[in-house]
Amino acid sequence: MLATQLALVFIILELAFLARALLRPYRDPASRLAWIVVILALPLAGMIAYLLFGETNIGRRRIARMCAITAALPPTLTPDEHASMVEETAPDYASLFRLGQSINGHPPTSGNTATLLADSAATIDAMVADIDAATRHVHVLFYIWLADHSGLRVIEALQRAARRGVTCRAMADHIGSRRLIRSAHWQAMQDAGVKLALAMRLQPLRARMDMRNHRKIVVIDHCITYCGSQNCADAAFAVKAKYAPWVDIMLRLVGPVALQNQRLFAIDWMTATGENLTALFADGPAPPDVESGFIAQASGSSAAVRYTALPEMFIALIGAARRELVITTPYYIPDEAIQLALCSAAQRGVEVTIVFPAHNDSWIVAAASRSYYRDLLAAGAHIHEYQPGLLHAKTLTIDGQVALIGSANLDSRSFDLNSENNILLYDQATTAAIRARQQSWLASTRVVHIDEVAAWPWPRRLWHNAVAMSGPLL
Repeated sequence: MLATQLALVFIILELAFLARALLRPYRDPASRLAWIVVILALPLAGMIAYLLFGETNIGRRRIARMCAITAALPPTLTPDEHASMVEETAPDYASLFRLGQSINGHPPTSGNTATLLADSAATIDAMVADIDAATRHVHVLFYIWLADHSGLRVIEALQRAARRGVTCRAMADHIGSRRLIRSAHWQAMQDAGVKLALAMRLQPLRARMDMRNHRKIVVIDHCITYCGSQNCADAAFAVKAKYAPWVDIMLRLVGPVALQNQRLFAIDWMTATGENLTALFADGPAPPDVESGFIAQASGSSAAVRYTALPEMFIALIGAARRELVITTPYYIPDEAIQLALCSAAQRGVEVTIVFPAHNDSWIVAAASRSYYRDLLAAGAHIHEYQPGLLHAKTLTIDGQVALIGSANLDSRSFDLNSENNILLYDQATTAAIRARQQSWLASTRVVHIDEVAAWPWPRRLWHNAVAMSGPLL
């Protein structure tokens, strides 16, 4: 009798999980089907897995706080003057900036300048110099922050700034930077007067534990910001040293776009700490300098933003290419729309070039990524695999005119799980600099040919495709 009752309870529980998977909003059909198969095939393990990883949920209270904070913060810029200027100077790309504005409400800004840093060490040198020159405040947020040479240099610079009276706020992801957070260096920063916070603090059973804050944001004195793929760490990247050097890219930008990164930081900070940073924006934006500088726009995707925002941006950028599209990404597990957009671009005559690392730190991503090679190559896209280290840079350039740089990968984790930040810019000189950097990486790649992929033995192809099927489960 007891066994029958337990079996009935188990069946009801399984039906409840199946209903939850079917009714959960914002999930594509492939993902629903994948979870239903898992729950039916492995009932107990499948239900446990669904509890831990089945829903893109960072906690209802956290999302409510983020939405309330976002609504309460004043806009960083008055949109009308900037938007009209974009329509006049970049009419072919104005729709991209309108889409970008729909993500966070950030309009395109004019009057920005940028320096493309030479490498990881040069980036840390520039950050430390800017922190040492700061007079008002320094805000930093990193997904991974290591207590290596680079990480300690930034810590020491923050301590110096705090001791001379500069307001310093430092934030790190609870999991990505866990080694530093547990170390004496974290406490030493606090002792020196640096305000500290943990991004995406773990909330077991209340929020999905593998949803992370993947952003890399540095803002200094309202006017300087950094954006790109580099974490606060050496290129040797001690936690995964066998894949080193990690090859990243960072822009140092000066101008009103820094205020937009400041706003992204403020939302994360206020959500984590409750400290009100509204006063940071009380002075309002500086008037745009339309005589010099270029158009740029910061955007940040997260669980508090519509779930399709990031893939929408990538699809729009791919669709905007007319002659050339060059992409570098270390992690490629696209949704169907992204894959089709890239194939369509190649088929309509755009020279599509995609650069992946030859040796990926994630064997799952490496296998899944290669399951997409054949269709891309058959459509006419060019695939290169970077050889000397792990190419971690996330870049996209269009026709020598437009560039996107930031923390987001072309994978389901960036689309659905992580908080990301990117900057979209329209400027021939800066885009040319990023395109030249892309070309320098291409010089150290191996070209992947369609004949090679077609000749892969069936067990290898079976493995790639089987691993790729796990993508919808993320």
